[in-house]
Amino acid sequence: MTHTPHTGAPPTLPAIPPQPSSPASQTTTPAPAGTGTSPPAPPARRRTAFAEGVDQLRHAATTEPGRLRVIGAVLAVLVVTFGAVTAWQMTDRAAAADAVLTSSQPLTSDAADIYRSLADANTAASSGFLAGGQESAATRDRYERDIATAASKLVNAAANAAPGSASTATITKLNRLLPEYKGLVERARTYNRQGYPVGGAYLRYANEKMQQEMLPAAHDLYTMESERLRGDYADASPYPWPSIALGLATLAALAWVQRRTYLHTNRVLNHGLVAATTATTVVLLWLTGGHALSRSHLDDSYDHGVRSLAVLHDARIASLKARGNENLTLVARGAETVKVGDTTLDAYDHDFARDIDTLGEGLAHARRLADDDTGAKPVTAALGNMTEWKKRHAAAREQDENGNYQQALDMVIGAKGATGECFDAVDKNLATALEHEEAEFATAAGDGRDALTGLPTGAAVLAVLGATGAVLGIGRRLSEYR
Repeated sequence: MTHTPHTGAPPTLPAIPPQPSSPASQTTTPAPAGTGTSPPAPPARRRTAFAEGVDQLRHAATTEPGRLRVIGAVLAVLVVTFGAVTAWQMTDRAAAADAVLTSSQPLTSDAADIYRSLADANTAASSGFLAGGQESAATRDRYERDIATAASKLVNAAANAAPGSASTATITKLNRLLPEYKGLVERARTYNRQGYPVGGAYLRYANEKMQQEMLPAAHDLYTMESERLRGDYADASPYPWPSIALGLATLAALAWVQRRTYLHTNRVLNHGLVAATTATTVVLLWLTGGHALSRSHLDDSYDHGVRSLAVLHDARIASLKARGNENLTLVARGAETVKVGDTTLDAYDHDFARDIDTLGEGLAHARRLADDDTGAKPVTAALGNMTEWKKRHAAAREQDENGNYQQALDMVIGAKGATGECFDAVDKNLATALEHEEAEFATAAGDGRDALTGLPTGAAVLAVLGATGAVLGIGRRLSEYR
């Protein structure tokens, strides 16, 4: 047997290839502090699209074509904004002017007619009661016509009042009280024809309902509609300062751009920019002129229409109340009194004196407001009728206080020479004056509304044309760099 000699060296083993490590085994161990090794830097954050757009604009603005594009965009935005704001403001003012003419003023007149119809119905009822069995058909028809007028006007007012508003609540109240009042008047007439004194008590009760509940409610309705009318005037009249300021700024920008173009090219005119300037100028002149004309007509309709109508309505109401109290003085026969200082006076006669003074003040004011002879003439005639009325009333009161009741009655509701003639003349002249003032109002307010016709649409169309002209004008300059 042969033995290999031992040399002392380990046997050589075959090489083992390296094995891929698992992801878990590749965990990076943080470098100990102080070794000088830093963590990897985070990736750079991507810039926003807005920031990149700003950089692009800034870069574009460093070249003349880029600057022209920016100028064109700004001009187009200015012109379109000016047209849009003008159209918006003029649409609102045109709507308010139309409301003055077709809605709020007619409804204010309707509210005044409701008051007048109720007061006149009360007067006619007391006149018919005084006539007793000899009540004329004209008096009865007048009463029925007034009640029907009040009812129809209430229906119209309810249709135009906002649901849940104070006006709606007032109209509902009047619709409830009207049949109650009619029932009391009919009872008073029935008992009066049968000769029962209780008829007078029912008529006084009906008058109290009218004076203390119905007429104050009707006056509240008139006041609310008058406030609505003033609100429409306030919306239609203010100057459109934002539109005017934008228009001036747009013209200034267009002038600057055209001067800049001239300095760069020595060309006097750029057709596109001239067209934009012309369109903007037309809109601005139309805006200022049309609104100034509209405002002037609306102011005229208020000063010589609405104010006169309000005074005349108040005067007519005072005459109706005076006539009603004059009649009730004879109906009550001293049953109702009032203490004035140390003197006891007939309550209805005391109210008559107050109402006739109010009538005189109202007529004097209406005559001062009248701006032509056609409006002043009926008011002057009414003043003369009122003066005669006061004289005849004093004579009738003297007869009544001396115990001559029948003579006093004839002097109040008689066929000839009675105070009723004076009252009818006052009412007729006031109706003529009201008709004249309503016609003047309608003419002036209509002119004010018509002065704005087409302005909103025209401003929008011209603004689009102006913006197009500005863009084309700038585009013409840009084409020179291609």
